[in-house]
Amino acid sequence: MLKAGILGCGAICQRRHAKEIAANRNCTLHGVFDPVTERAELVAGLYGGKVYKSADELLDDKDLDVVVVCTPNKYHARYTIKALENKKHVLCEKPMAGNLKDAQDMIDAAERSGMKLMIGQSQRLVPAHKMAREIIKSGKIGKVLTFSTTFGHRGAEGWSIEGKPSTWFFKKEEAIFGAMGDIGVHKADLIRYILGEEFCEAAAIIATRDKKYESGELIDVDDNAVCVLKTKSGVVGTLTVSWTYYGGEDNSTIIRGDKGALKIFVNPDSPILIEYADKTVEKIDAGTIQTNEKQTDSGVMDLFVNHILENTPVDISGYEGYKALEVIVKCVESAQTKSTVKF
Repeated sequence: MLKAGILGCGAICQRRHAKEIAANRNCTLHGVFDPVTERAELVAGLYGGKVYKSADELLDDKDLDVVVVCTPNKYHARYTIKALENKKHVLCEKPMAGNLKDAQDMIDAAERSGMKLMIGQSQRLVPAHKMAREIIKSGKIGKVLTFSTTFGHRGAEGWSIEGKPSTWFFKKEEAIFGAMGDIGVHKADLIRYILGEEFCEAAAIIATRDKKYESGELIDVDDNAVCVLKTKSGVVGTLTVSWTYYGGEDNSTIIRGDKGALKIFVNPDSPILIEYADKTVEKIDAGTIQTNEKQTDSGVMDLFVNHILENTPVDISGYEGYKALEVIVKCVESAQTKSTVKF
């Protein structure tokens, strides 16, 4: 039985990781830490385990096999590297780090230690997205020409455990990125996964349009972004993210080829829709996708536990997390320099 410890007992811990550890028959929650002690006590009370007095106490516990890092982005690299050096496997939430150097240091630490590092890029585990990847590989829609992928909802303050603008998601010092790091990194990873390609060029406009602190001042991270991306094979497309979709959540992707279009979570009645060039339509039932309002099992913890027990290469490795983060970093660079950026 693997013993897991969780660093950070906010929304992603309470709504996903703690539950998924408790539901896994090969893993148990050994303990948790959060600087807000009441949060840690709540999680321990629901799912078992002890409450550590500090992050270091958790990381130094020789009984732990697995550490799940659910802290603000600023601390991802620091805690992940220490956990790996202390011979613990690590599941780190996305984005894996605040910059590419820290991300590479995390990868290097995993390689030195021989421990496993996985990044919580959960969208690639959604059944419809797995199916979409196979459809693309099958050639059903022909040569891929363009894509558009979108993730927009009402904002991180609604998802966060604080439930108000004081959330760390809105603080650049802790979050590093805004909507781009929170949900943009999901779509960056997803489109790489579905297409099976890497990006080589980015141009982006990133803005803060509406989210405000209690003081009435705009937050100091982005709440909207529109990015144009190009893959190494020449596929071009857009990645759009927003924390200001007040009319309802959008988590859709469209991939267009020379034989038709693949639409994922566009039509509420059909998770996957293939519209062929001859105007025929194929509808495929592939389940649902998680929303902020409706959380379902992500499969992330089960996958990681299986990798550890079976000693298999990690599917969503540090490298995968790095490449998704690279897209975000390049888009931010493009927005800041008002120029197209090459990878």
